[in-house]
Amino acid sequence: MPTAKPTPSARQLELLERAYAYSLTHGLADLSLRPLATAIGSSPRVLLFLFGSKDGLIRALLARARVDELELLRRLDERYDEPPGLTVVARELWTWLAAPERRPLMTFWVEAYGRSLVAPDGPWADFGRSTVDDWLELLKASQPDPGSAAAEARRTGVLAMLRGALIDLLATGDLDRTTAAVEDYLRD
Repeated sequence: MPTAKPTPSARQLELLERAYAYSLTHGLADLSLRPLATAIGSSPRVLLFLFGSKDGLIRALLARARVDELELLRRLDERYDEPPGLTVVARELWTWLAAPERRPLMTFWVEAYGRSLVAPDGPWADFGRSTVDDWLELLKASQPDPGSAAAEARRTGVLAMLRGALIDLLATGDLDRTTAAVEDYLRD
């Protein structure tokens, strides 16, 4: 019989939030417990106790990042009584993704997504797949006839375009050009 996962302590939640803020600016690829612990007012030993291992901490950080992503999806779902259409949702997503205050989160997301592709058995396992599934579900809910093959192909294309534009924006900082490209794609 599976056992329930224990509820995290207040200290674990506090350190997770601090580690999350740290990882947004420092990334995860070269995460080292000692500098992280110093920066967030803890010790490597405490982090290992609370999260079980460095991989456990990384999994907790990835789950925390998904909380921000899923909050956006929830807010979009609540704004509309009926499906607003794929184009409307894609524009709202782009506005959210491209906002300057979200650059650290988006950089974190790209790093985690890439790591899930090259290290699929590590703490990154299934991050890329789950995030694709989350976004496709949101886009599906915005379509009037989501079950057709054409609708599935269109939402897959929109997702691929948004991801590509986001990676380009993060690499170049050129918001005007990438937004124009998103708008051009969505006109079709």
